[in-house]
Amino acid sequence: MRVDFYVLAEASAAARLRVACRIAEKAYLASQTVLVWHTERGELERLDELLWTFADTSFVPHEWLGAAAPAGAEAPVLLGTAPPNAPVDVLINLDLSAEPPPFLAEVARVAEIIDGEPSRRDAGRARFKAYRQRGLSPDTHTLQAS
Repeated sequence: MRVDFYVLAEASAAARLRVACRIAEKAYLASQTVLVWHTERGELERLDELLWTFADTSFVPHEWLGAAAPAGAEAPVLLGTAPPNAPVDVLINLDLSAEPPPFLAEVARVAEIIDGEPSRRDAGRARFKAYRQRGLSPDTHTLQAS
């Protein structure tokens, strides 16, 4: 499993969500399945709106996974507060938990997006250590403000 940490200097939910959109778009264009994971539905709802508008030339087909989603979700990009019901190529983790998502066995690649907000930084550091304890070698990418 590949794990990438995308680290932003700014403490901005908007910047974090824009990065999530770019990663989801890149994976979609590479014909990969994506789950954007978060236990906070409100932030996923903001991402849902942003996926329609973040770039003038972009189209990222997506839908909700979970109790409110239709059975048999078919979009290549899923937004969810529940574990996936099938393996996914890319997991974009927006959650604030100090632990990696509990369904890592269903995932080929994890993209962790960490902004400059102190509690998110602390949770990200804890997840980085947890991945290492599982024998993984996360890569870190420092991103400039967009």
